[in-house]
Amino acid sequence: MKEVLELIIKSLVDDSEAVSIEEIITEKNINLKVRVADGDMGKVIGKQGKIAKSIRTLAKSLSAKDGKRVNIEFID
Repeated sequence: MKEVLELIIKSLVDDSEAVSIEEIITEKNINLKVRVADGDMGKVIGKQGKIAKSIRTLAKSLSAKDGKRVNIEFID
């Protein structure tokens, strides 16, 4: 999950070296905390949050086969 998310986000941003993802896995949940450079946050979120929503939808689809819920948090 983390690798797929990292690939998607690195392709969106200018400073791919600044991308970091913290993955916390519990029994029923996967929590992902995404950090990008300050100038790239808008590119990851998109207009009215459309890109962020699409990323979350894709992650939820991937985690459904494992029977876990995924939560993605974009941190400044």
